[in-house]
Amino acid sequence: MPETTYRRRMLILAICCMSLLIVSLDNTILNVALPSMQRDFHASLSGLQWTIDAYLVVIASLLLLSGSTADRIGRKRVFQIGLVVFTLGSALCSLAPGLGWLIAFRMLQAVGGSMLNPVAMSIITNTFDDAKERAKAIGVWGGVVGISMAAGPIIGGALVESVGWRSIFWINLPVGVAALALTARFVPESRAPRPRRIDPVGQVLVIALLGSLTYGIIEGTGAGWGSPLIVGCFVVAAAAIAALARYERRRFDPLIDVRFFRSVPFSGATVIAVCGFAALGGFLFLNTLYLQNTRGLSALDAGLYMVPMAVMCLVFAPLSGRLVGARGPRLPLVLAGITMTASGVLFAGFDAETDNVKLFTAYVLFGIGFGLINAPITNTAVSGMPRAQSGVAAAVASTSRQVGQALGVAVLGAALAAGLHAGAWWIITGCGAAVLLLGILTTGRWARGTAERTASELMAPESEKDKVAVSTS
Repeated sequence: MPETTYRRRMLILAICCMSLLIVSLDNTILNVALPSMQRDFHASLSGLQWTIDAYLVVIASLLLLSGSTADRIGRKRVFQIGLVVFTLGSALCSLAPGLGWLIAFRMLQAVGGSMLNPVAMSIITNTFDDAKERAKAIGVWGGVVGISMAAGPIIGGALVESVGWRSIFWINLPVGVAALALTARFVPESRAPRPRRIDPVGQVLVIALLGSLTYGIIEGTGAGWGSPLIVGCFVVAAAAIAALARYERRRFDPLIDVRFFRSVPFSGATVIAVCGFAALGGFLFLNTLYLQNTRGLSALDAGLYMVPMAVMCLVFAPLSGRLVGARGPRLPLVLAGITMTASGVLFAGFDAETDNVKLFTAYVLFGIGFGLINAPITNTAVSGMPRAQSGVAAAVASTSRQVGQALGVAVLGAALAAGLHAGAWWIITGCGAAVLLLGILTTGRWARGTAERTASELMAPESEKDKVAVSTS
């Protein structure tokens, strides 16, 4: 890609952040609107879970395909298609006549969303060549999540109270149109030097894995954990992951290059993303239902209650990017693990919901932890990987986030349906402890050595593939 000026790079970063803003706002606002949707559609708890997880499962299933497709046919082109589909899906969600239609339109949104965040991250990675400048850009990117968390509950609560829950999808329309116009004008096209082949078998296995696992967890309480349907779902999930690992190892151009996971920092970042975002998904789901259904707060008041958490995320996300650039990923990951664990302990062991001081303290701690976690995950995922595979590497990190959030809503919703309220909070505590432990284990000298060896192994085969591609063309 031709060299760009600093001002142009900042503009490209801003345009990419617009896509993250509408996707993140969509999730935070939707949580605030869940009780209103439940009343309008007479929805069950599992129905509410599906309004969130149908989106997350589809987007997680397609992120890797979108990332590799963008590397192949052009990142700008795929990004623009994603903006169109996501904006159209948002408009249709606002018109949904029933819960089934809403879930279907959320899945259409997810198809577009899968083309936005990982592709935007790939554009950022290819725009910012300097490692420290890239880390700061990723910190800004993470800060947008904080903005959405701060603004989402308030905007969503105000819209639900004044206009109705359907209006929460309207705000995606002007932002999506503006981002589309700015992308056409200012974002340069880029692609990988060698087009990668489509992997339909790998894609089907990913969909089978995530779909069957999520369905089994969400519907397990109602259908019975020992029922043939639920047991079958888990068997399908186990078979899909085994087949995926074996099949992808043998492919010339795999959907998921399993060699990525020989890098301890990359594998650690993947698991940390799943744990951190599982905690987030469950945290938002539990608190939204508690504040509105148990405490009887309005949607707006419930959103205002969660502002301390969102503000902390907004403050600490860019700080995390600077810490990663200056000192590496260990410090922000350790701090994130400590604060998220402490927040979970306040709820699980000290009944934080019964006292506003403890409640807001827990919100602040969780916001600090989640604000710190994003930048080191993304930076670790894309740093050191061959530039030709940056889209796939970024998509793996994004997939891990979506999988984590989907599992968080599914698992904690199942715990809530089974009457295990305290158990749900202990699960969040365990997720925080896992972030802390993995943050220590995967950021040392030995771990960095595995990352360097993995990068060398990935670079060499790319050269061989280029020779094969030239000889067969």
